[in-house]
Amino acid sequence: MAGNSNFDEILSTTLKNYIPKLTDNIFSARPLFYALTNGQTIRRISGGSNIVVPIIYGTNSTAASYSGTDTIAVTAQTGISAAEYDWKQYAVTVTISGIEEAKNNGEAQIIDLLEGKIFQAQETVIENMNTMFWADGTGNGGKDWIGLDLIVTKPNTSLGGIDPTGAGNSWWASTETDESGVLALASMARVYNTVSVGNDQPTIIITTQVAYEAYEALLTSNIRYTDTDVADAGFQNLMFKGAPCTFDGACTTGEMMFLNTKYLQLVAHSDVWFKPTPFVRPTNQDAVFSQLLSYGNLTCSNRARQGYLFGITNT
Repeated sequence: MAGNSNFDEILSTTLKNYIPKLTDNIFSARPLFYALTNGQTIRRISGGSNIVVPIIYGTNSTAASYSGTDTIAVTAQTGISAAEYDWKQYAVTVTISGIEEAKNNGEAQIIDLLEGKIFQAQETVIENMNTMFWADGTGNGGKDWIGLDLIVTKPNTSLGGIDPTGAGNSWWASTETDESGVLALASMARVYNTVSVGNDQPTIIITTQVAYEAYEALLTSNIRYTDTDVADAGFQNLMFKGAPCTFDGACTTGEMMFLNTKYLQLVAHSDVWFKPTPFVRPTNQDAVFSQLLSYGNLTCSNRARQGYLFGITNT
């Protein structure tokens, strides 16, 4: 065999040690990824045939004041349901050819080569997953993970097995507002307020660069506040009411998302989340490869707390 006799062992050890840094780089690279993985918005579970997300959509009718020996209601309650999401899979392969192995014989050179391959895989995953999480999950023959184009921008489409157009299911719909013109603060306020209840408000607003700049132009210089957490993560942002507003290149032209990430969770399988497989040498190829595998999906537990503006025409 050409190259270093410990080649495979060095590769496997280095890749395993690099995984935490890899995932940090991936999920802090775009505002949407950051919002979905920062804090409590990523949930790790160990398995199950589906991802089940409990949903509360009604109140408990037995809650009431009483006096003395009044009868206290014990009526069985409804108002609790669950959305079910399929497990989805994602993989990226790191391949090193035999000639690359032969040219990188020393341990330091092997590690440098692998880090270059990992960086290439990382940048590809960032680009592809960013596009996927903005889409509706129908890509690649329905194998893609669910994205905001289903959760937020298609309020009358079934999600998690619940049809918002069914009798009594209007609570399972996002809010959409057609701006049909230049961006206005009043329109932003309308969406923000509609999806808010008390102190349960959007946690982040994500839009296009053009719409972000239109919002920036509406502000006077003395009220251009920013969120320090989002800024520290490397993203430009301006506050709107209680939420940081920023931009993502994958956001659809003319749209502005008002997201409450308390109810958006990126679910990850606790055993298979950017898990590297052992490096394998195929019998018919002069190469070794390892795959980074992930099982999970993007889920929503309260669609009514998500909203968006569309038809913004600022250019």
